[in-house]
Amino acid sequence: MVNIRSLDPSASPLDYYGSELRRLREAAGLGQSQLGGIVFCTGSLIGQIETAKKVPTRDFSERLDAALMTGGFFTRLVGLVLRSQLPSWFQPYAEMEAKAAYISTYQSQMVYGLLQTEEYARAVLGVEQTDRLDEMVAARMERQRILRRDHPPVLWVVLDEAVLRREIGGHRVMRAQLEYLLTFAREPWVHIQVLPDSVGEHPGLLGSFTVLRFDDAPELFYCESYDDGHLTANSQVIRERSVGYARLQAMAHSPEDSAVLIARVMEERYGPGAVA
Repeated sequence: MVNIRSLDPSASPLDYYGSELRRLREAAGLGQSQLGGIVFCTGSLIGQIETAKKVPTRDFSERLDAALMTGGFFTRLVGLVLRSQLPSWFQPYAEMEAKAAYISTYQSQMVYGLLQTEEYARAVLGVEQTDRLDEMVAARMERQRILRRDHPPVLWVVLDEAVLRREIGGHRVMRAQLEYLLTFAREPWVHIQVLPDSVGEHPGLLGSFTVLRFDDAPELFYCESYDDGHLTANSQVIRERSVGYARLQAMAHSPEDSAVLIARVMEERYGPGAVA
């Protein structure tokens, strides 16, 4: 039976997407199963998306635009839908991250979200998210699109060496993640440094943090607690954290030496002969 649950298009980006999908599908004279056949999915999935019970993917949206000849409408809209799936406390940061011209971050526990593979992200998010895991992973992958823009932000990442050795998702996932990090050595806009275990006290001991710089707006500092994010433009905080970050960069291996270390850990700890 066709699900005819009504939606309030203004309730959320997902509701708006669903209501527009239904409106344009019906305007094209297509049933849910008919449209599903055209875009290579089930009519049930069409119904779930139309009733905001399922989050659409970017690939689905592109196929939808082609099928309904909507001029890229759903492809443009899906970015907003996916960002809305991020935790509410994280959304302000994600919005500013997407506008930044320069991102400098220190990460003490895990790979920075913009550099995570899908399987690594799934393992990380799966610790807390089980009922909405697919949506959360899709939202994290959507964030990474800023690195594939014509003019991406400069991204400078300092990773604690422990991040390389903390096995998240198992050997195969970690090997793929470290291998993925190495691919950025060829990207002029991405720089990765590893802070070695041999460093004692350092400015990142209080935890991970990020500084965002913009072409035409004040800089922002961001850090997280267990279930909250703190975003501030306080000039004193920015000054102190910027100096702290510069010290972390000076203490860390160079990007070239960091790539050598990442490759060595990948082979020795997660290679074919490593003990699982």
